[in-house]
Amino acid sequence: MSDDRARMDRAGTTPARSRQAPADNVQPARRIAYEVIAAVRESDAYANLLLPTRIQRAALGTADAALATELTYGTLRMQGFYDRVIALAANRPVSAIDPAILDVLRLGAHQLLATRVATHAAVNESVSLAKQVGSRSATGFTNGVLRTIARSSVEEWRERVLEGAVNVDDRLAAEYSHPAWIVRAFRQALKAEGHEDELADLLAADNMAAKVNMVALPGLATDADRERLGLADEFSPVGFVLDSGDPYHLVTATEGRVRVQDEGSQIAALALSRAKPIVAGERWLDLCAGPGGKAALLASEARAGGAELVANELVPARATLVRTALQALPETVPVWEIDGTTIGQTHADTFDRILLDAPCTGLGALRRRPEARWRKQPKDVADLAGLQSGLLDAALLALKPGGILAYVTCSPHTAETRAIVALAVRKAGGSVTALDTAAVVQSFSAANLDLPADTGSVQLWPHRHGTDAMFITLLQRAP
Repeated sequence: MSDDRARMDRAGTTPARSRQAPADNVQPARRIAYEVIAAVRESDAYANLLLPTRIQRAALGTADAALATELTYGTLRMQGFYDRVIALAANRPVSAIDPAILDVLRLGAHQLLATRVATHAAVNESVSLAKQVGSRSATGFTNGVLRTIARSSVEEWRERVLEGAVNVDDRLAAEYSHPAWIVRAFRQALKAEGHEDELADLLAADNMAAKVNMVALPGLATDADRERLGLADEFSPVGFVLDSGDPYHLVTATEGRVRVQDEGSQIAALALSRAKPIVAGERWLDLCAGPGGKAALLASEARAGGAELVANELVPARATLVRTALQALPETVPVWEIDGTTIGQTHADTFDRILLDAPCTGLGALRRRPEARWRKQPKDVADLAGLQSGLLDAALLALKPGGILAYVTCSPHTAETRAIVALAVRKAGGSVTALDTAAVVQSFSAANLDLPADTGSVQLWPHRHGTDAMFITLLQRAP
């Protein structure tokens, strides 16, 4: 038995010491990456919100900030694959490893298998982390596991991991680091469009870093604002891709006239605002507006056409975010805090256009929120279905006759998308019809989206369009 294996057999399951912050002798980017990964596990933190704060607080330079980002997101994305590697290297299930030490091992595995970080740096600094967050014996365990991992290439580890897969779905789940139930859900969504053969491409795209998309608010962003941006988005007529620099500095410098927003979210908002010409005096509603990005784009579109937008967000903290997002508008946009499922009773026949960006599992944004794939469960889909249906039924009642509603989710799961829309249309009994959403979206897109015909909806995809997997359906109430 090797010394490494002996230490591994004696350690790794001992409960960790208090979760004090790693010492400063650990390189700052690695320290911050570990802290964020640990916070995601311990307190359900959101990496995309916590990481920028930690980077700013530590005043990291550009190179260190980029490293911290890669280590954090890369580790979280590939956690499922790394756990299988670690289990093989440690000769025990990851459930038998202290959680804090497992975080250290995941971070170390990512450096060894997916980056150009030198082996000695990845192992030595991981051991230093283990000294801070684990028991004394866990230090040798960490050293032994990571040195075992370092002896084989990522291709060799992939082959060993895949040898243990029990079926096709488990094999895809292992290779592309997704839970098997999400693999099955994505296959079903692609099959609805006749593109089941693209499943591996979709799973691979989820593990790629998303580009930074910016939106220049129509009628508000100036030519000087746009000159600060990079290339125009491929599809959105108001979007750009930021090729370098700090996006949040741009947001501040332009007073919010330019903001970070995925191209898919831009297309979802524009599908409603450009479904037909705007008539001055129209009333629009963003029913579930938090955190406010789509509301800001809709408000600028409404303002340009002489319409008025009301934003609604039930959760007070998110309503505050909506108000902040809308500060770029010269006029005050009302923000309500009411239960969206009651809007059909309190404001029947009121709005010409309604955006229902329904609460959902967020499975379409796994590139940006990689930890979501490990948090969500199949039960979440069923739990959300009732709320989604209730919101859609209420929103349709709040439409004026002839009004248009955009039902949007950042999830491609058919139980959150097509099934919800089909049920609402059936319950409406002929008073609601689906518009040709693909034709509307293609009419303002700067390039061909290659959308399936005759589906009545639009499903965007990371692997095909480079956007989050946004689902959009336009529904019209009978005149």
